[in-house]
Amino acid sequence: MKDASPQTIYLKDYKPFGYVVDDVHLTFKLAPNSTRVVSKITFSPNPDATDRQFRLHGEQLKLISSKINGSDVSPVMLDDGLLVDAPNETFVWEAEVEIAPEANTALEGLYMSNGMYCTQCEAEGFRKITYYPDRPDVMSVFTVRIESDLPVLLSNGNPVAQGEGWAEWHDPWPKPAYLFALVAGDLVNHPDRFVTQSGKDVELNIWVRPGDENKCAFGMEALKASMRWDEEVYGREYDLDIFNIVAVDDFNMGAMENKGLNIFNSSCVLASPETSTDANFERIEAIIAHEYFHNWTGNRITCRDWFQLCLKEGLTVYRDSQFTSDMRSAPVKRISDVIELRGRQFPEDQGPLSHPVRPESFQEINNFYTATVYEKGAEVIGMLKLLVGDDAYAKALDMYFDRHDGQACTIEDWLQVFEDATGRDLSQFKRWYSQSGTPRLAVSEKFEDGTYTLTFKQHTPPTPGQDVKEPQVLPIAVGLLAQDGTEVTPTTVLEMTEAEQSFEFSGLDAKPIPSILRGFSAPVVLERTTSREENLFLLEHDTDPFNRWEASRTLAREGLIAMITDGVGSDTLWLNALKTAVADSTLDPAYRALLLSLPTQSELAQTLFEQGVTPDPMAIWTATDTLREDMAKSWADILPALVEETKVTEAFKPDAEQSGKRALAASVLAMQTRLDGGAVAKAQFETADNMTLQLSALTCLIQADAAEDALKAFYDQWKDDRLVMDKWFGLQVGAAKPADAANCAKALTEHPDFDWKNPNRFRAVFGGLAMNHAGFHNADGSGYELLADWLIKLDAKNPQTTARMCTAFQTWKRYDADRQAKMRACLTRISETPGLSRDTTEMVSRLLG
Repeated sequence: MKDASPQTIYLKDYKPFGYVVDDVHLTFKLAPNSTRVVSKITFSPNPDATDRQFRLHGEQLKLISSKINGSDVSPVMLDDGLLVDAPNETFVWEAEVEIAPEANTALEGLYMSNGMYCTQCEAEGFRKITYYPDRPDVMSVFTVRIESDLPVLLSNGNPVAQGEGWAEWHDPWPKPAYLFALVAGDLVNHPDRFVTQSGKDVELNIWVRPGDENKCAFGMEALKASMRWDEEVYGREYDLDIFNIVAVDDFNMGAMENKGLNIFNSSCVLASPETSTDANFERIEAIIAHEYFHNWTGNRITCRDWFQLCLKEGLTVYRDSQFTSDMRSAPVKRISDVIELRGRQFPEDQGPLSHPVRPESFQEINNFYTATVYEKGAEVIGMLKLLVGDDAYAKALDMYFDRHDGQACTIEDWLQVFEDATGRDLSQFKRWYSQSGTPRLAVSEKFEDGTYTLTFKQHTPPTPGQDVKEPQVLPIAVGLLAQDGTEVTPTTVLEMTEAEQSFEFSGLDAKPIPSILRGFSAPVVLERTTSREENLFLLEHDTDPFNRWEASRTLAREGLIAMITDGVGSDTLWLNALKTAVADSTLDPAYRALLLSLPTQSELAQTLFEQGVTPDPMAIWTATDTLREDMAKSWADILPALVEETKVTEAFKPDAEQSGKRALAASVLAMQTRLDGGAVAKAQFETADNMTLQLSALTCLIQADAAEDALKAFYDQWKDDRLVMDKWFGLQVGAAKPADAANCAKALTEHPDFDWKNPNRFRAVFGGLAMNHAGFHNADGSGYELLADWLIKLDAKNPQTTARMCTAFQTWKRYDADRQAKMRACLTRISETPGLSRDTTEMVSRLLG
C-alpha cells in the first residue's frame, strides 16, 4: 500500500532525469507468487539535466541483486525506490527482483486475472515490476524475454524469437515505461490482416479466453476501420509488423494503448448480438479506435510529465469522437458527447474536485484521469480546430507529427505548432489549459435600423485554488432565423476574447430569432432568458440539429423545474411540439430517441441549486416520473405507428441505422409499459433475439414492478456469462425505485456471484446505486452508508477503483443540511480508516475541502 501521507508534486518543479536510457533488456521468469524480473539497462548522462542523482522508482519489490558494470552495488533503499552512486559516464545497471503477481489485487504492475498474467503500467505501475526511472519523459527501446510454460507469451513490438517455454519481443520505437505490456496465458486468437497505405502487411490478433472466440469479429472490424480512418483523415500509418489486443476480465480502466499490445477490459472488446447492446457495440468501436489512435497521439509522441496528460488524452478523445461521427451520425454523436460532458465534467468543474485541464499539482496521478482531462480536453481541441479552420488544423497536425515524433512533449509544444502553422497568437487560448471552472456566457440582444446586435458577457465562478478568472477565447457559433423559419444568416463563428463583447449583423429586414452556440461550439453554460415561444420555434425550425435538441431540452428542464417548485402540471405545448418532432419519420430515429430523453435528475438538482433552491431528490424523481406518465398518456395515439416504423426485419447489425431504430423503439416501449403494465415488454423479453431488445424489455419490467420472473429467467439464461451478469447486477440497482435502491444494492452484495474484487462487478452495483439519484440520496442516508462501507473494504485491495468511486459524493454540498451532514460523516469515516491508500486519501481530502 502506498504511503497515505503523500507529497504534493508541482508542475513548476519539473526537472529532467539525470540519465538517458539507451536500451532496456528484461527477462521475466513467471511464477504466481515468485516471479523473477531480471533487468539489464544501459544509462548515459543526460546533457540537459542538472541533477545527476541516480534514483530509481520501485514499490513492493524484493531486491535479489544489483550491479553496475558487472560489480555488485549496495543501494540505499527508499520507501519508493532506491538510490545508488553511479558513474558520470555510460554504464550498465543490472538488477534482479522478485514480485508476487497473484497477490497484486490493486491491478497495477504485473498481476494475475484468472490464471493469466497481465500488466497495467499507466500511470506509475512499472515501478511495481522492477527498479526504473518510471516517468513518461524517460523513453527507450525495449527487448523482452518471457519464460513460462503458458502457451501464449506476448509483449510490445515485434516477435523476434521463441522456443519451448519462452518468447522474445523487441519494440524498435522508444517508449516510456508506462507503455510497457506483458501478457501470458492460455489464450486463443481471432486473427486477421491489414495492408497499410504503403503496402505493409500487418498481422492482427484479438486474444481471448477459450470460449470467447465468437465475440471478437466486431472488434476486429472496428480495429481495421480505425486503421483505415487514421490513414485517410490524419495520414498516420501503423508502424509495426503486428498489432495485438488482449481481453482481460480484471482491469481498472476501459483499455490501455501499450505499444503494439493493447490490453482491454473484456467489456470493451467482446461483443455479440446475443450478449451486447447497441450501446455496447458503439462503445467498443469507440474505445478500440481511441486506443489505436494513441499509437501516434500518445505513443510516438508522448507526455513530458503527467501534468501534460491532456496532451495525449484530450487529443485522442477528440479523434475518436471524429471517428464515431464519421462511422455513425455526427449530430447524434455531438449531442451524446454534450450529455456526457454536462453529466460528468460540469459537476466536476463546479465542485470540490475542480481542476484545470492541465493541473498545476497532484499527489496521486491516478486521481487525474478525469472527465476534465479527457472530455473537456477534447472540447479544447474542438474549439482550436473551429478557430483555425480545417485546413490549418490539418497543417498543424502534420507539423506536430513531423516535429515531435519520438519525443515527450508539453502543451506549449502543441500550441506552438498551431502558432507556427497559422501565425496566430494563442497565449490567451492557453488559459483553457490552466484555468479551471465552466465559463458562464450571458447574452443580450438589440435590433435597430436593420442591424441586429448580440452582446455577450463571460465570467467564470471561483474554483478551489483559483479565485480570479481571466476572459477566455470563446468560439460562439451563431445562426439567425427569420420568423417563417428560413435561415437569414448561416452559421457564423464569432470569436470572443473580452469579458464583454458585441457583434453586429446588418442588412436585415426584421428582427431575427438567434440560434446561439450551435453545435455546442464552446463548453460553457449559456445564460440567456428565452421565452417558451422562442424555444418552441427553435424546436420546430432550427436547422442546427444540436440547438433544435437543446431547445427541447430547455423546455423539458424548465417544465420540470416548474413542476418541482410550483406544483404545476406538464407543459402541454412542449409535449405537443415534441410529439410532432418525434412522429417525423424524416428524422433519424436515433436523433428522435435523444429528443425523448429528459434531463437527468442530477442535472435538475444542479439547476435548482444554481437558482438558490435546495434540491429535493425525491421531488425531482416524482416530477420526472409524472412527466413520463403524461408523455405516455398524451402520445398513446402515435405509439402504434412508431412501433411499426422501428421494427427491424433484417438480420441484426449493430450499425447506425438499426441501432437508431432500436433506440427509438426502447423509448416507445417505456411509454407502452406505462399504459399496459408491461404486457408488451413481457412478450418482447420472451421473444427477443438480441440483448438490446431483451435488456430494454427487462428495464421496463423492473420499472413496472413486474420483473420477478424475468429477472430469474435472465439469470438462469446468462449466469455463466460474466459480462451479461454485470448488466443484471447494475440494472436492478439503477432501475430500482428510490426507496428500494440501497436495499437492492445491499442484497446484491450478498449474492454468491458478487465478486467485489472485480472492478466491473463492483462498478455495476455501486455505479448503479450512484446513478440512481433519488435512491442514492434517500433521506435516511442508507445509500451513503452502504457505499462508504464498501469503499473502505475495497481500498485495502484496489485503491484506484476506490478513489474513482468516491466521486459519487462530489456534489454533496448542493443538498440539504441533513444530507450534507450524512455525506460528510461518511467521507470523514473513510478518511479516518487506518492504512487508507494514498489514492483515496487525496480524493476524500479534496472532497471535504
